[in-house]
Amino acid sequence: MNEAAPSSSPPLLSVAIIALDEADRIGVTIDSCKTAAHEIVVVDSGSTDGTIELAVSLGARVVPQPWLGYVKQKQVALEAASGEWVLNLDADESLSEESRKEILAAISAAPPEIHGFSMPRLSRYLNRWIRHGGWFPDRKIRLVRRGTARWVGDGLHERLEVEGTVRELHCPILHHVYRNIFDQVKTINRFSAVAADERGTRSGMYVVLGLVHCLGKFLECAVWKLGVLDGIPGLIIAVNSSFYVFLKHAKSWEKGLPKDSGD
Repeated sequence: MNEAAPSSSPPLLSVAIIALDEADRIGVTIDSCKTAAHEIVVVDSGSTDGTIELAVSLGARVVPQPWLGYVKQKQVALEAASGEWVLNLDADESLSEESRKEILAAISAAPPEIHGFSMPRLSRYLNRWIRHGGWFPDRKIRLVRRGTARWVGDGLHERLEVEGTVRELHCPILHHVYRNIFDQVKTINRFSAVAADERGTRSGMYVVLGLVHCLGKFLECAVWKLGVLDGIPGLIIAVNSSFYVFLKHAKSWEKGLPKDSGD
């Protein structure tokens, strides 16, 4: 009598998230992953708003880690995961039912040479899903076989670098990008300062050049990439994107100013 071969178990999936004061939105992220993941790891850099307590109450494992910068912080989260596959999410991202099913099907069927999957990312801003202006499909590698990838990049543009073949998935990660316009402008101010530090001191002509780049960025977002089709939110995105470009130039020039003595 022949015995039936035992069925193989599906590979375990971990979700890795970094957080700092994300109590108003990390619950959606965790809840969207619970039915797909065997563990959810939250690497927290000192939250004081209840993020840690909320994450624990929802079943996540919290790893305290003082802030190291985006690349190193995400690497800590990646290495803290124990599953064969790791899905890397931000605290303002979530999965739909369709994306959960696609992820589980993909890792269950992936041959050994497949080490990662990229996904489109669909952002929601000012109560609208943004599909133009350069914001979509915004494809990112986020799902990787543990031990085959690492986070790399500078202060603003971190990414997963995978050793092996990467395939594409089709269902998007849902990205609740900025809480409001104030939050976007605050982020622009912070990121433009980091960009200016990376560029170093520039002359006044660099500010003039920034005006040209600023106009070009607006036209790129609003016209060439059809941001106007996203209505008023698309127009606001185009204006704020061009403002960010100009601020990078202006802050690089500002770095060269002598200290004001008040005389």
